[in-house]
Amino acid sequence: MKAPITLILGATPNADRYGFMATALLVEKGYAVYPFGIKKGEIQGTPIMNEWPTNERIDTVTLYLGPSAQEAYYNAILDLNPRRIIFNPGTENPMLNSLATENGIETIEACTLVMLKTGQY
Repeated sequence: MKAPITLILGATPNADRYGFMATALLVEKGYAVYPFGIKKGEIQGTPIMNEWPTNERIDTVTLYLGPSAQEAYYNAILDLNPRRIIFNPGTENPMLNSLATENGIETIEACTLVMLKTGQY
């Protein structure tokens, strides 16, 4: 069985951004990742994917896009049917939260970085 995969929505090659930091820490802690972003590049050797996953079993979607930018991804996220969606600070979105809950997807308003550093991921 393959390791659970975390999709980082809003991954970027900019080391000052939280999407970069979360991807790097997930990899450091041994998690399988699918960093998705619109910018080409890599995060400490892990390529940023510019195509939405179609053949991957995504366990967790962690959001690093604001609510208005998330709207274009609602259906794609729900189609992945992840076990959970993590709304990081600043990404909280009542509409996506409601859609996810209606589809049996757990939603968490928390910081992925803090969860990883405190063993709560």
